[in-house]
Amino acid sequence: MAHKPDAITRWWRSISLRAKVTGVTVAVLALGLLAAGLGTAPILRNSLVDNIDAQLPALVSADLANRYFEVTVVDGRTVYTPTDSPRDFFVAIYDAEGVLQTTTGNSANGSPLFPSSYSPLDVQANEDTRFTIEGTKGSSFRAAVARVPGEGDGSLRIQIVAMPLEYADRIISQYFGIYITVAFVTIFLAALLTRGLVTLTFRRLGQVESTAMSIAAGDFTQRLTDLEPTTEVGRLNSAINTMLDRVDGSLAQRDRTVQHMRRFIGDASHELRTPLVSVRGYAELYRMGAIKGEEDTARAMERIEKEAIRMGVLVEDLLALARLDEEREPEIEALDLRPIARDAALDLRAAAPARTVTVVDRPVEAPLIDVTTRSTPVVPAAPEMPAPRGLSRGTLARLRRRSRNSAADVPAIDFTEAADIPVRTPPIVLGEENKVRQVVTNLLGNARRFSPEESPIEIVVDADRVRGTASIAIVDHGEGIPPQIREQIFERFWRADTSRARETGGSGLGLAIVSSIVKALHGGVAVSETPGGGATFTVTLPLAPSRATPAHLLEDTQPLERLDL
Repeated sequence: MAHKPDAITRWWRSISLRAKVTGVTVAVLALGLLAAGLGTAPILRNSLVDNIDAQLPALVSADLANRYFEVTVVDGRTVYTPTDSPRDFFVAIYDAEGVLQTTTGNSANGSPLFPSSYSPLDVQANEDTRFTIEGTKGSSFRAAVARVPGEGDGSLRIQIVAMPLEYADRIISQYFGIYITVAFVTIFLAALLTRGLVTLTFRRLGQVESTAMSIAAGDFTQRLTDLEPTTEVGRLNSAINTMLDRVDGSLAQRDRTVQHMRRFIGDASHELRTPLVSVRGYAELYRMGAIKGEEDTARAMERIEKEAIRMGVLVEDLLALARLDEEREPEIEALDLRPIARDAALDLRAAAPARTVTVVDRPVEAPLIDVTTRSTPVVPAAPEMPAPRGLSRGTLARLRRRSRNSAADVPAIDFTEAADIPVRTPPIVLGEENKVRQVVTNLLGNARRFSPEESPIEIVVDADRVRGTASIAIVDHGEGIPPQIREQIFERFWRADTSRARETGGSGLGLAIVSSIVKALHGGVAVSETPGGGATFTVTLPLAPSRATPAHLLEDTQPLERLDL
């Protein structure tokens, strides 16, 4: 359960920051002045008392009896008759035995209470010291004692001189009065000055406050201009501007995501609706009896099967994108791009026997080559091999029959190395094998779809030791991609061909899947123009460090040998 703040805490939180800073500053100043005053007063009083003590030895050693009294001897007894009274001190005269004889002095604040007797032993003990004597009316006196010569008989008499502390106390009182007055004036002026300085200083915070209020009202274009990095407000302004830039970026990204999602849902709905309408139409025709005979039924079932396959491919693409959007960490391992390129060429050769497929293993030192159509020798039909992914056994059988019937027209796959230079940096990258193969398959399908059936396709494997990357490029010689749409082709459901037919325009998800996979593998994909016409898609992936590369991959640094099918 949350603790409820008390009344003092609520009051303190309700005060503005300017008032808090001003109040705390003035309070600290007042405490400092009070401490200074209380600490200075004892020091000043001790100094005044020391000054009084310094005057006492000279006074007590003088012949004060003859100065302020008329001294006579009557019947052997000394009589002291006062003739004058000192105004700054008091005098007590004792005989040689220490019996008090007379006192004199004048003060409006009382007189000292001299002891009635003061023995010679007491004089001997206190002759060189200063001591305090209490007086009437609560006053205090500083006193000193000394023995001075007596009258004619050679005896000594004792006299005590006492000076009041009234003077020191009066100075201390005046000091307190003056100090308190000056302190109050200082505190008042300091409060005004502090308030002005705080207001002037917080004016920059006021700008931050007004900007924040504008942002709260919905104006996200507001920015703070004072970006001095050496001040707290400047750093605060920089942090707020950075936060606003990120908020703007997030809002823009959210808007783009919403737009893409709406388009994604619309296109996906349209893509699924079209085959569903076809399937439903054929089902209704069959139910109504419009489809009769084995030939019509077979044709209808073939169309339903094709639409179902089309829906299945679309759903698989959507599921693949959904899994990629989950940003699951891929299972990174060291991969050699050359076997992947070779397997992809074999799959494409099985799916399109009439095409010329060339795999180029390009070394680091080799110059960029002009990839063109190559003439290759005629070879016998391909041997038995498993069906590539995406091809049914029936389709593969038809391809094999077509290959056997027209073996003279089937070109071979050429696995060669550019410029016959040994590869010094093998194209071994960090990636997930299934994902990399999917990327190559999608790019080859895109190249096959948008290039003439008789045009060749090249798969170029390269490595760049300086940049620390390896690449695999799919080169076609079709219609190419205009520069103004090269940034858009990797968006979901975007197609240069607006046709909804899978055989021409496709669903627009293949390149989006490629972009998502490559991004998850910390690589990049780019499209450029093929010399002579066409499009070249280049996938770049980071090279695997030698310590992460298996020994059998490092040893396999020879170029691909020519392989004819």
